[in-house]
Amino acid sequence: MKNVLKEIFSTSLYILVVLIAVYLVITFVGQRTRVSGESMTPTLEGNDNLIVDKITYRFKDPERFDIIVFPYRYDPTTFYIKRIIGMPGETIRIDEQGNIFIDDEILEESYGKEVIRYQGRAAKPVTLGEDEYFVMGDNRNGSSDSREEDVGNIARDEIVGRAWIRIYPFDKFGVLKHQ
Repeated sequence: MKNVLKEIFSTSLYILVVLIAVYLVITFVGQRTRVSGESMTPTLEGNDNLIVDKITYRFKDPERFDIIVFPYRYDPTTFYIKRIIGMPGETIRIDEQGNIFIDDEILEESYGKEVIRYQGRAAKPVTLGEDEYFVMGDNRNGSSDSREEDVGNIARDEIVGRAWIRIYPFDKFGVLKHQ
């Protein structure tokens, strides 16, 4: 009887340690997220499953072109996945031809493949605060992003983490390229 109780206690303690470790990993290290929609096409497709790195930004600042995850401000259970275009302190503007300007210089980038048809609030210069980022989806004409008032500028403390690894579909498994 004593051995049975010892075994039950040992197993219970083991399960508790595993649950605490899983909780710590999910809370502080990484989490799985699923892409919903086509706003990041062609980089990410709907139903792609990703691991989000929640540690990197504790030690360094986000960089331009990083793919980040953040909650939608009006529904904290909905998370957006977008690419950083504008950095803190910069002024972003999109002209009628769809060119993105950062501090009055054209942004050289290859992520948005189509000409931007909708400038949104970036039709006029948008100046970012010292901890704000301007984000856009790679599918520039099919993305709700910082051009929209309800998304707006993303504060540093709103960023959950950096999209790190695509784990599904298996034929596209691998580390995501940001730069």
